[in-house]
Amino acid sequence: MTEGSCTPRRLLVAITGASGAVYGLRLLQTLQQAPDVQVHAVVSDAGWLTLRHELDLGPDALQPLVHTLHDAHQVGAGPASGSFRCDGMAVAPCSMRTLAAIAHGLSDNLVTRAADVMLKERRRLVLMARETPLHLGHLRHMTTVTEMGAIVCPPMPAFYLKPQSIDDLVDATVARVLDLLDVPHALSHRWQGLSAEAA
Repeated sequence: MTEGSCTPRRLLVAITGASGAVYGLRLLQTLQQAPDVQVHAVVSDAGWLTLRHELDLGPDALQPLVHTLHDAHQVGAGPASGSFRCDGMAVAPCSMRTLAAIAHGLSDNLVTRAADVMLKERRRLVLMARETPLHLGHLRHMTTVTEMGAIVCPPMPAFYLKPQSIDDLVDATVARVLDLLDVPHALSHRWQGLSAEAA
């Protein structure tokens, strides 16, 4: 791909230290199958801890899923610059620490710097913020990043789709993120409305 080309599209996925590492993994697995998409990934230190604890996965498991797996400590890597053409970024999941850093412009690692770049370049940034319950600081950070142009997309299950497994719940949530990144998929069926009889 040459700089300035729109094919393939370049997307960045970050995994941080909130519970729900499976969302980031499933997003990477699905994007790997998407045509004309070049996927880059970066995992925070706490993100690696969560991946190992929840899924027993390390870098060797993610490397085959992406074009480039960046080191979160390398703040001079490509995604740290606005000239690195990237169509969208998802933080999946997004810890409250990462949310706060993005809200305050604290570019202290590649995850938060890349997110800052997405905001300043007016590109799509999706934050799968995961915590419960939420205190006022969390809510204010969500408001701040929304005002800055990010989309806060908490991983909330859609039970109206009648999920039959945890995989169904994960896929339905990841499908919403893919929609926000404008990536075609068949990960989850779409709501078609209630039938006249049911209504």
